[in-house]
Amino acid sequence: MTHPAATLIFLLLIALVIALGFMAGRWKAGNLAHIEEWGLGGRRFGTWVSWFLIGGDAYTAYTFIAIPALMFGAGALGFFALPYTVVCYPILYLVFPRLWNVARARGYITGPEFVRGRYGNKYLALAVGLTGIVATMPYIALQLVGLQTVIGALGLPGHLPLVAALIVLAAFTWTAGLRAPAMISIVKDLLIYLTVLAAIIVIPAELGGFGAIFAKVDPAKLLLPVPHAHSGGLYTGYATLALGSAMALFLYPHTMTGILSSSGPRVIKRNAALLPAYTIMLGLLALVGYMAVAAGVRSMPQFAASFAKYGTSFAVPALVLHAFPAWFAGVAFGAIAIGALVPAAIMAIAAANIFTRDIWGPFFTAGGTHGSALTAKLFAMVMILGALAFVLGLPSTYAVQLQLLGGMWVIQTFPAIALSLFTRFFNGWALLLGWAAGIASATWLAAEKGFSGSIWAFHIGGYSLPSYIALATVLLNVLVAGALSPVCNAIANDRARDETRAEDYV
Repeated sequence: MTHPAATLIFLLLIALVIALGFMAGRWKAGNLAHIEEWGLGGRRFGTWVSWFLIGGDAYTAYTFIAIPALMFGAGALGFFALPYTVVCYPILYLVFPRLWNVARARGYITGPEFVRGRYGNKYLALAVGLTGIVATMPYIALQLVGLQTVIGALGLPGHLPLVAALIVLAAFTWTAGLRAPAMISIVKDLLIYLTVLAAIIVIPAELGGFGAIFAKVDPAKLLLPVPHAHSGGLYTGYATLALGSAMALFLYPHTMTGILSSSGPRVIKRNAALLPAYTIMLGLLALVGYMAVAAGVRSMPQFAASFAKYGTSFAVPALVLHAFPAWFAGVAFGAIAIGALVPAAIMAIAAANIFTRDIWGPFFTAGGTHGSALTAKLFAMVMILGALAFVLGLPSTYAVQLQLLGGMWVIQTFPAIALSLFTRFFNGWALLLGWAAGIASATWLAAEKGFSGSIWAFHIGGYSLPSYIALATVLLNVLVAGALSPVCNAIANDRARDETRAEDYV
């Protein structure tokens, strides 16, 4: 079933994005042959541009589809995204201005590069860098899954529209670097806010108000189940999922790139105060999942084939098509599609920065040179094409499973990056062993769950405590690194290899 009016508006918005993407190379002009200019925007972005950019790469198209879909399918558990996106901002405020300071002082453009400078250990930096790249690939793929869902909702045939969108993405990423998604994120976020505001006004009015909406939702999906005796139930799982997700968010290469592109630590602190506006929007967006339940979109015959193909991820597109006129559906789908292209571009750029500075330079060039912007551009294309091959060649459930695993992996870099900004207690080799313990235990526990869940019930002293696997395993990581650091320092103390200075962090 095609939707001509919605498709026309959708294509016009995509055309606007293409134009902005190619114009961005001349915005805040710099020499894009230098990787710091291409991959970090020359560290020139002020408060508002950083607000749009960091928000644009943290709140992705997959977020806008997956959170309501989780509410639609699983109910109240989906609200974990709210405490998660509240807790993450104090972490942003406390930790990342220090990273910006030392990165600026030493010319670092990635988190792994800071780790290499802090410990003089290129293998620890390699582990941190590879973790980020591997965690990023399925994340890009999921943006494409979100884009594919929107394209499918419009009734556009085959994979050609998705391939065309990726070619455009690759082209403006190559020519403009981080400036392109920074400029486009402004349009994307304005469209998302417009769509969410329209949804929370128009749809409840059509359905008889929020009271009528909640009345149509299964009561079991409105609250987490009460724990049994000697069990934390889903309460501890919910809390640890929120905390662990918050700890991991700004360790992803794409979010860290957005932070390091800011013009200074005060910009980062201001954004820690301003970015919770997105959390308000996310809470309202989560309610769209309940609206889809109340509207009964799953039982509508015109959407049966799409639900069979896309599962609960089709809940938001189905509700948009049902509740809004065709032209506004085009606006909403355009917002989601742009919300896929912006973070996908940032993710590809961030992974390319890591490959160039932390893999290609130290291991494959004479003297461990930094590597060029051309190397970064080529690897960004590899990431984009790899993600496209991932989406076209494998079931989307694989991308979901690997992204779930990616969150458990990327949090294992927390000791090497976040904790190392405040202390030099750890030894680099001990951190590498802690990282290995965390990665191995997280992967094993996720495999035991069949890669279909992220909560594991730990039995301690006769009490069952369900916990987010990532949080439990990063605690193991810290314990191993902390216990082994004195031993490793006694064998080969690496503190003299720290190229940073105390004044770099201030």
